[in-house]
Amino acid sequence: MALFPRPILTDGATHPAQQFRMLVRDLARGAEGITQGTDLKVTQLSTPGTSVQVGDGSGVVRGRVNAFQGTYSACNIGAVSVPIAATGGAGRSDMVILRVEDPEYEGSISPVTGEVAYFQVISNVSSSATTIPDGRTGIPLARIDIPASTSTITNAMIKDIRTIANPRRDRQLLTQFPASQATSITNSNGVWQTFSTAAGWNIAIPTWASTARIRIDIAQIKYTTAQFIGALRATFGASLTLQQVILDDNQTAIRRQVAVVADTLTIPDAYRGTTQLLRPQATGTTGNTGAVTVDASSTLIADIEFFEAPR
Repeated sequence: MALFPRPILTDGATHPAQQFRMLVRDLARGAEGITQGTDLKVTQLSTPGTSVQVGDGSGVVRGRVNAFQGTYSACNIGAVSVPIAATGGAGRSDMVILRVEDPEYEGSISPVTGEVAYFQVISNVSSSATTIPDGRTGIPLARIDIPASTSTITNAMIKDIRTIANPRRDRQLLTQFPASQATSITNSNGVWQTFSTAAGWNIAIPTWASTARIRIDIAQIKYTTAQFIGALRATFGASLTLQQVILDDNQTAIRRQVAVVADTLTIPDAYRGTTQLLRPQATGTTGNTGAVTVDASSTLIADIEFFEAPR
């Protein structure tokens, strides 16, 4: 067959399974993996034992037997226990995967009476393996690194190797313009202070966000009085702080410079789906005689990008 002559959802037409799999491949943009960051996570049993459990979720699995096999969509509802064989005198690494075995291309499982999609354990893989070591159709979920003479599997042995097929990302580019000059920061003895009359940015955090890359540009920061020696950072919510940078301009006249602070932050569970305040801070070192501030001639720019990852 060359071109499928009846496009999907043509009224009155019938379509082969391959055509639907090609549709899934197109919608998944040729990618494979879990759908969302919490999908199909492998963990120990509630009471650790000789199995692991795979949680709720879904994923897409690209067929590997035929170039035009297409992509399978699979979903798991409710935890499923997967047995892990005990080790003997030596340790071993096993890989838990979501396997698809379509009899149109491989194997002999009947899709009427058997399980074409199932969780499978590949025993004795490399202790650094993160991908399926052969050409079978499936997606990797976890590697179990089992010590010698062990039958009870705990979370400490489970290495999460899931990938998201099409991870979400969201970028926000925000600006602020102080209405007037704020109180200058001088010798603050390492105490962090806000130094802008602008109130900072209230950032809405997506429910799926795992990490955030944040950059704040201050153009221009104003130095006065004497050489300023201190540091710049930013806080995000009550518990997250961007990596500080040193402010040391080695001049004495009134002058302006661009200052930048940036970091990659892990988003806590409690922050997802909430709004948190992002605001720069500065401090002067003990004995510092210079001063730093921003005023109505300054612009503050915040560039925030959230990323989704397995969690």
